[in-house]
Amino acid sequence: MGTPALQHVIQSIGLEQHEAKLYLIGLKIGAGPASEYAKGAKLNRVTTYNYLESLVKRGIFSAIKKQRGKWYEPISPEKLSIEARKNVDSLDRVLPDLKALMGKHHRTPRVRYYEGAEGIRSVYEDMLTAEGEILNFANSEIVRSFWKEYDIEYVKQRVKKGIYLKGIAPDDEMGRRVQGQDKASLREIRLVSVKDFPITNEISIYDNKVAIVSFSEDEADLFGVIIESREVSETQKQIFKMAWRYAALGEGARHKGDKKDTEIHTDPKVRKDQLNMF
Repeated sequence: MGTPALQHVIQSIGLEQHEAKLYLIGLKIGAGPASEYAKGAKLNRVTTYNYLESLVKRGIFSAIKKQRGKWYEPISPEKLSIEARKNVDSLDRVLPDLKALMGKHHRTPRVRYYEGAEGIRSVYEDMLTAEGEILNFANSEIVRSFWKEYDIEYVKQRVKKGIYLKGIAPDDEMGRRVQGQDKASLREIRLVSVKDFPITNEISIYDNKVAIVSFSEDEADLFGVIIESREVSETQKQIFKMAWRYAALGEGARHKGDKKDTEIHTDPKVRKDQLNMF
């Protein structure tokens, strides 16, 4: 990597153009007086001295007193990397406080649109950034028909990151098969009637986002949308909670076959007429 590119990288961690230039010069010459740095940077000695003193105060350079003045020497690239990471860590720690300061004018929903197979994968990659659980409506058969390595490339990565998923899916052969792997896949899936609830796309709610993926046999018609909005996300979470409660009363409960098993899966607060929903 050439000097201009290196200087650009050094500037990206918070140094000004001349400061980054002086740092790179320092790596070449080692300890030296301000006049030597000034010559290399093509700056006057006073300006160079002021820059170097500022860098000493920030811990980027050290100063050594000599008989004829001060000599300056930059810290090693390894130490510079540590200092840069400290700044990032500090920012991460106060990030919640910074977000809390944001006014309503910052809350305009952000909508991102994706097309094609690669675009769809980008949506799933964003789901893997979830800090909390994912709430999901999906058709287990359709998503795996579209994405053959779905369980390896997405589910396995979600499990590795420790992201728990609650899902509602059609009660078909694939749905039951996938449900049988819930424990190993860090999730809980509840099944609903295929006839009454023919889910064909996927909706995932996580953090302050809602992701929608629409599948199609024609790749040109594949698309995904991510809506980033606290208000939209919270509303969708409430809708999911309602569906999740009633999903426990659906096909999965009735397949048990007898009254006793049905009662186990029935919320006593739900009226009998509500069971007809499933």
